[in-house]
Amino acid sequence: MRVLVVYESMYGNTHTVADHIGAGFGDGDEVLVVSVRDALELPIDTFDLLVVGGPTHAHGVSTFASRKSAQEAAEKDEQLELDPDAPGLGLRDWFKTLEGHQRFAAAFDTRIDAPAAITGRASKGIGRRLQKRHFHLLVEPESFLVDKHNHLLDGEADRATEWGRSLATALSATMSSH
Repeated sequence: MRVLVVYESMYGNTHTVADHIGAGFGDGDEVLVVSVRDALELPIDTFDLLVVGGPTHAHGVSTFASRKSAQEAAEKDEQLELDPDAPGLGLRDWFKTLEGHQRFAAAFDTRIDAPAAITGRASKGIGRRLQKRHFHLLVEPESFLVDKHNHLLDGEADRATEWGRSLATALSATMSSH
């Protein structure tokens, strides 16, 4: 199976989750994990599964303003470290360039550890955008949790690896039934 994991990450948490999701696939699978900026040059239609994730900002997918605000927060707070891939293109802009494909996809996000009704879930918006471009969601969107200091909670990286394994199993089953 050929799998592309595309992430947007401001403080590194979504990047870490994306790497762990990619690690959940088997040795025989071809898995590429890239930032949204690097995904622009890739032929999406050559992959069997597209996995897309980003941080939850203001109850949904980040905007230019929320990304700028996150960058400014990192400049002011020594505890926050900006991901090297943070500057540049965000998922909203990338989706505008994404052509529709009859391929499988999955969506994930990172969000503060609180009820989704309070935090929102970027993964829901990511999933809707994928479906508008004719991707078939393989599984329900997933959230991975961070604390109020923007650190991934204990166990979430391992859970991301397990989620990657479950995606591999679901994709394999779906592809073999067709």
